[in-house]
Amino acid sequence: MTKTSSGNFFEDFRLGQVIRHAAPRTVTLGDRALYGALYPSRFALSSSDIFAESCGLSPAPVEELVGFHIAFGKTVPDISLNAVANLGYAECRFHRPVAPGDTISASSRVIGLKENSNGKTGIVWVRSTATNQRAETIIDWARWVMVRKNRIGAEAPATTVPKLAEAVAPANLIVPPGLDFTGYDFDASGERHCWGDYAIGEKIDHVDGVTLEEAEHMMATRLWQNTAKVHFNVEARGDEARLVYGGHIISLARALSFNGLANVAPIAAINAGAHAAPAHAGDTVYAWSEVLDKAETAAPGIGALRLRLVATKGRDDGLTLRSEDGRYAPGVLLDLDYWAFCPL
Repeated sequence: MTKTSSGNFFEDFRLGQVIRHAAPRTVTLGDRALYGALYPSRFALSSSDIFAESCGLSPAPVEELVGFHIAFGKTVPDISLNAVANLGYAECRFHRPVAPGDTISASSRVIGLKENSNGKTGIVWVRSTATNQRAETIIDWARWVMVRKNRIGAEAPATTVPKLAEAVAPANLIVPPGLDFTGYDFDASGERHCWGDYAIGEKIDHVDGVTLEEAEHMMATRLWQNTAKVHFNVEARGDEARLVYGGHIISLARALSFNGLANVAPIAAINAGAHAAPAHAGDTVYAWSEVLDKAETAAPGIGALRLRLVATKGRDDGLTLRSEDGRYAPGVLLDLDYWAFCPL
């Protein structure tokens, strides 16, 4: 009897199936340090214990995406080990901050299945939940992934496509307990821009670019214990190239957005996300943002901005999302729609 696992293929999933993912992972100060080494992130709230304490958060949290990557990585061996690609995200909410010492566990429920017309792959939708050591929800999200079939002739489950919200409603955003921006230190944060300085429809070019390195993207993916074959094994894809984990692009683009959005933190929700094209080592990634919406909150000194974060392969001075035919413009790697909190 074999003692190894080949992961789940499309025909192994069942609607309503609940999967508890191994293994719980404790967040450390090392995670914070490595995140800063891999991505040029400078947001004060997750960089400085003193700054975070002045905003009502103690102990200081790690970046929201640290918790997301760890929780996401837990799901990979069961959900997307045999994936062709991760296709998108929706209805992601950050319920409470994650700090060093917290232990993250994750589980998923299958909410949708659809075989593709080629009969070789299918789309699997799951809703995943990450909890801490006190069984408190820290993050929950939906995502869908294209997964290979192991047996081409295997019977496909009945098609069920879940209906997912276009965006998390502002009223459903969760402000971290204690967060207070009334005494916000704009000198320490690096920029003076606040909630009132941003206008709906405004586009912000984040200017800087970072070239992807083979060793760095694989180190990042290992850090999050993401075992998807396409990120490590050149024989797992027809093009014999390692595919950069989409979360690596998200964190890289988010870090680049500091230049123009230094005070837009923490992330409150991810409304939708699409990896529009694959990324590989050697690509140079740039980013720009568009303000989609604004909302006030009941929390002291805190507003919310809904932003579109776009990562591109190569610089796009025109900040173009889509071509005239409605498809993503050449070079677009990531289209991420998210809410984040900002001082008023």
